[in-house]
Amino acid sequence: MKLSDNGPGKVDMKTVKLESDLVGSGLQGENHQNAQLAEFRNSIAQSGRQEFEENRCSTALSNGQSASSVLEQGQSPVDDTGISSASTICPAPLCRQFWKAGNYDDGLGSKVTFQNGKNYLHVHPMFLHSNATSHKWAFGAIAELLDNAIDEIQNGASFVIVDKTLNPRDGSPALLIQDNGGGMDPEAMRRCMSFGFSDKKNKSAIGQYGNGFKTSTMRLGADVIVFSRHLHERALTQSIGLLSYTFLSRTGHDRIVVPMVDYEFNSAKGKLEFSQRRGKEHFMSNLSMLLQWSPYSTEAELLKQFDDIGSRGTKVIIYNLWLNDDGIVELDFDTDPEDIRIGGDIKKVDTIPAWRTVNEQHIANRLHYSLRAYLSILYLRTPETFQIILRGRLVENHNLANDLKFQEFILYRPQSGGCVEGQVITTIGFLKEAPHVCVHGFNVYHKNRLILPFWPVVSYADSRGRGVVGVLEANFIEPTHNKQDFERTSLFQKLEGRLKEMTWEYWDYHCGLIGYHVRKKYPAPGPKQDSSLIMANGKTKPVKFSQSSPAVGSARAWSATGLPTKRKPSNDVMELESVKRRGQSGANPIVSGMSSEAQPATTANQSRYQEAANLIQENKKLQAQCLEYEKRNEELNTKVTQLKKELEEVKRDYGQLMTEVTSLDLIKEENDVHM
Repeated sequence: MKLSDNGPGKVDMKTVKLESDLVGSGLQGENHQNAQLAEFRNSIAQSGRQEFEENRCSTALSNGQSASSVLEQGQSPVDDTGISSASTICPAPLCRQFWKAGNYDDGLGSKVTFQNGKNYLHVHPMFLHSNATSHKWAFGAIAELLDNAIDEIQNGASFVIVDKTLNPRDGSPALLIQDNGGGMDPEAMRRCMSFGFSDKKNKSAIGQYGNGFKTSTMRLGADVIVFSRHLHERALTQSIGLLSYTFLSRTGHDRIVVPMVDYEFNSAKGKLEFSQRRGKEHFMSNLSMLLQWSPYSTEAELLKQFDDIGSRGTKVIIYNLWLNDDGIVELDFDTDPEDIRIGGDIKKVDTIPAWRTVNEQHIANRLHYSLRAYLSILYLRTPETFQIILRGRLVENHNLANDLKFQEFILYRPQSGGCVEGQVITTIGFLKEAPHVCVHGFNVYHKNRLILPFWPVVSYADSRGRGVVGVLEANFIEPTHNKQDFERTSLFQKLEGRLKEMTWEYWDYHCGLIGYHVRKKYPAPGPKQDSSLIMANGKTKPVKFSQSSPAVGSARAWSATGLPTKRKPSNDVMELESVKRRGQSGANPIVSGMSSEAQPATTANQSRYQEAANLIQENKKLQAQCLEYEKRNEELNTKVTQLKKELEEVKRDYGQLMTEVTSLDLIKEENDVHM
């Protein structure tokens, strides 16, 4: 990228290349020049652009104002036009390795700016880097950006694209993330680029701190440019914003400056015009910085990025991606054309050679270096109408609960200060590959989003706990800002302790199912049960709770079959039918995983097993009803999707019709003038 030679605080206005066939043109490609913009451009040409910029800089600095201010004073939370950005320190070189790129000149960091004898607090560019260090893992930063797209589902988003693109200036790889959500109007774009401002009021929204966009983009690359189109009540806007650590460090700024430009569609004229809400001079200055420091050197190239966005949506392009310690781009786009990888992160598993492949290929290990594997489990559930598309191919949702055998479901009600804080049902079982795998731990979700994958709450010794995996959604605890861990509150500590107990209890009672010596015998079947609905994948399925309601903070377990028991192994369908037959015939029952010692066939035992068989039949009926409801729900969702498509077509036809009417009106007016 060519750097400016003007020194700190100056902007090279010679880089501005206004395209008369784009600014002032209609959305349908009409090539009409915007008269007001052309007039302003000509005035600059007559007086000399360089002279204009020098005079502007000297005037601004004499008033204590920035020569590269972004927003008009008092219009936005990121407004800082009253703060001087001039610096006498030479520009610092930008290191391409993320963990070393924070070495900004200390002299700049200690400066305090004065205007009219007053102190102004502002955010130094060093904060962009230090703020981004909260993301230790590149995939965690990408997940943060996908959360924004998931939150846009409520605004009509049906897909998010994650792909590789190229920086046209030097051909280097860049990361593209694009969705077709509601997009952002000019003010929303400014709030997005600000720190600590969040518009997400929905309790189910994943994002809430107003900081994720900045931390995630700056963790992945030194620079990011955002294109967003927003349509609301027939008012269409296009906004472009640039957050560039390269620009700030090379020019020696002592505060964060974010160049932005806005365009509005003039429906009366059928043309796209630059927004005049902040003035022509402001637009020209910001456009100049965009063309100098973004990947696009002309206005035509900038506006072309909106061609594939549609009527609304947002496109994020992160460029100047960080390099690893070997001087190679951290994100690997080449090893797998349908994936994005982190080079060098393939974990070697210390196990016997015969088991090494199954361990290394398990998703618990692949998620650390394969973005496709990580995204497949990132969300517990996604609507059928929404798709995550990675490198041109759909990411299939992977329900980790389906990887478990001998499942049990354990209810946990955390308590704090004498009050119940929530309720969570944990699905626990052995991995299908057990005992050959060394994987164990719990996958903890929060509001549908994976926070801790395969969290090893116990470090097993003597193989105790090997292959035991759980899945749960814990909405009663809060994640950290990077969404890769939870805040270490008392509720979190209680949950950790309970999950340890679950692991050890499950192993001690069930390890015989995978070939280990059984440590504890199973208790006798419990008393008569009351019915309720639970299922491993988060849907409803009949199971039975004990008549005596469990104490707060305690747990009860049920097998996947719904057999009434406090703690006993799950059984396959064939085993259940065997239990049913034995209960009816009076034979001695042997439950899978229990001691093989014969149990006396008493009338009470037969009665219990007969009751279990009856409950199984009831479960089957309720399952059939659930499947019928789900089928009906899918049909309704399909109809809703079709209606949305038809509505979009109607809107598009209406827009074309209005454009044609406007054109006819203009032709009529011209004819009237000539006549």
